[in-house]
Amino acid sequence: MDEGILVPTAQLVADRAGVGIRSFFRHFPDMDSLWLAADEMLRESYEVLFKTDARSGTLAERVSQAVALYGNAFDELSQIILNTHALMWRFPKLRQNYAWHQKRLRKELELWLPEVAALPSERRESVHAAASFEMWHRLREHQGLTATVSCDIVVRLITESLSAK
Repeated sequence: MDEGILVPTAQLVADRAGVGIRSFFRHFPDMDSLWLAADEMLRESYEVLFKTDARSGTLAERVSQAVALYGNAFDELSQIILNTHALMWRFPKLRQNYAWHQKRLRKELELWLPEVAALPSERRESVHAAASFEMWHRLREHQGLTATVSCDIVVRLITESLSAK
């Protein structure tokens, strides 16, 4: 993934691990098993990117803190997330894990910003869309914006959704 190969084959994984293809399939009966094992192995390292004890302050401060935390994590995890996007149509476990992580990110954001849970459905969804990896990736990669400018945009989108009447 770090090499930019979004759809590695079993042979490529075996080669990188320095084992034969038969050894690979003795450990992982199929590629779905490999992705599940990789997620379990990496989960703690990427969950720590979203953890913080600093969840206090004004609404504006909490929005800024949450967006900065998510933005940093998304920058760190972009290759893993893009790999998952490229492969989840083929592997049920990746789809399940991705859905689980999305649900967890939504809950995390609502811990930061309990005001989001009280919003009407369409505004709540707009906050979650603004805080998503897909928005971050669009701003950073497709629009070529810096992390600071991307944070400012996402903060503004979330703040406007929270303050709209």
